[in-house]
Amino acid sequence: MLSASDLRKGLKLQIDGNPYVIIGFEFSKPGKGQALYRCKMRNMISGNQLVKTYRSNDKFEKADLEERKMQYLYNQGDEYHFMDTENYDQIFLTSEQIGDNKYFLIDNMEVEMLFFDGQAIDITLPIFVNLDVTKADPWAKGDTSGNDTKPVTVETGYELQVPPFVEEGDKIQIDTRTGEYVTRVKE
Repeated sequence: MLSASDLRKGLKLQIDGNPYVIIGFEFSKPGKGQALYRCKMRNMISGNQLVKTYRSNDKFEKADLEERKMQYLYNQGDEYHFMDTENYDQIFLTSEQIGDNKYFLIDNMEVEMLFFDGQAIDITLPIFVNLDVTKADPWAKGDTSGNDTKPVTVETGYELQVPPFVEEGDKIQIDTRTGEYVTRVKE
């Protein structure tokens, strides 16, 4: 069991039989009475958000979550198929469950899949992924109206801003947490 003093951003709890992750957290100690813990939480299955306030004597159950190494195989329409690297079982997640992570999935990529009560609910990607640039507009010299960046599209269909020297056919590294350009990759 967890107490209210254990609450922090990123902690995963089980509330009313559903797993929640804390995405925002505020602590306040009024002049009189108990300390208050205001938490903004997201349901890890449905994606719904809620805000609740707890007192210092409240207790919580830690979410019964399991992580397993999986390998991304392919996508078929709205389904993304993965294979367990230990027992070769195949599992699929929908486009809704994966969210923007779909823009960083490449064939045979190793990911961490999160399970709740035996049901796959989320994936964690490697921090960096290398993708080929498939579309890049030429950069006009002297076109410096502010930032020195230009839009490109990578092999997965994701669009991002990169420095002007990146060209079509280059391989670039992208931070999967932010979706931003990191560096150009030499083959």
